[in-house]
Amino acid sequence: MATAAKTKRDYGLVGESTRRAIETGLASAEWYHTDVPRKAMKEMMQRSDGPAIRDTVIWIAAILGSAAGIVWFWGTWWVVPFLLVYGVLYGSSSDSRWHECGHGTAFRTRWMNDVIYEIASFMVVRNPVQWRWSHARHHTDTIIVGRDAEIAVMRPPNLVKAALAFTGILDFRYSLPILARQALGKLSDDEKSYIPETEQAKTITAARWHIAVYVATTALAIALGSWLPLVLIGLPRLYGSWHMVLTGLLQHIGLADNVVDHRLNTRTVYMNPVSRFMEHELPRRASHVPMVPYHALPRLHELIKHDLPAANPSMWHAYREVWPVLLKQLRYEDYSSSANCRRRRGPIAVNFTSSICRRRPSSE
Repeated sequence: MATAAKTKRDYGLVGESTRRAIETGLASAEWYHTDVPRKAMKEMMQRSDGPAIRDTVIWIAAILGSAAGIVWFWGTWWVVPFLLVYGVLYGSSSDSRWHECGHGTAFRTRWMNDVIYEIASFMVVRNPVQWRWSHARHHTDTIIVGRDAEIAVMRPPNLVKAALAFTGILDFRYSLPILARQALGKLSDDEKSYIPETEQAKTITAARWHIAVYVATTALAIALGSWLPLVLIGLPRLYGSWHMVLTGLLQHIGLADNVVDHRLNTRTVYMNPVSRFMEHELPRRASHVPMVPYHALPRLHELIKHDLPAANPSMWHAYREVWPVLLKQLRYEDYSSSANCRRRRGPIAVNFTSSICRRRPSSE
């Protein structure tokens, strides 16, 4: 008897997977959510400038201090520790600032969110207009193939590409050429699918500003006969993005796609205080709600963790869980580690119709 050919995933945003997602109701679907008392949610959604100003002052002071160390010790081996600190602050911690300020929740004051968002977008080599709309789509259709433009590891997984992501090389391979294309006034069909027409001209203008800064920095480096300008602007993304990737990949990698339950496609990983500061509490990803400021995520997590899969106690623990899944996906791309069935105590049975992981009676 003939068997039906397996449908391959098409990660483009205007192809066959997009059509299927729309036809099956996965696009813009109603997602499962844990009930939270209205009063508690309203309190957690309150925005405040205080925590973000404190954390941003520390962040900027660390960036400027390490940059000053680079300039002062340039040409000596003493520059190395300052390069390492500056690189990870520039290339990694800027990602969470981009994220939270993009949601408009880090600060209460709108212009503060906008300023940090623009700066952080430049540091992570992202067009601030394009990625604002890309991320809105990501939250609407999280890990829905054919709809989500921000799926970091596709199936079957490209392990070489995933490894290169830790170096930032992919930004120079893909992100810079994309910015250059946009600066020439050309948007791809995928980009046009989620960027409203009224925002497309702004996308092109933003790309031109970014390219202009890179050109000016390169020209200054040539004029001075020194790598220093590029070491301060641009190159830190090449070697400093490892921490962002180390923490960020764990949010969804190896979990289910094409589901409408964040318990199945998103994980929470407990991390050390430094990483939590660097990532604005985003390791508590399964508790992330766009309207809740990052400093309220620990409280939200405590309120809903009874309905979430058990969090990984460390990044090491999470990667030990992920690695066997990736190896299996090389042969069986439909395989995933069901988030809601991870590390539950006692025997469990999965009802994928309701996307809920249930305990079996002990007699089974």
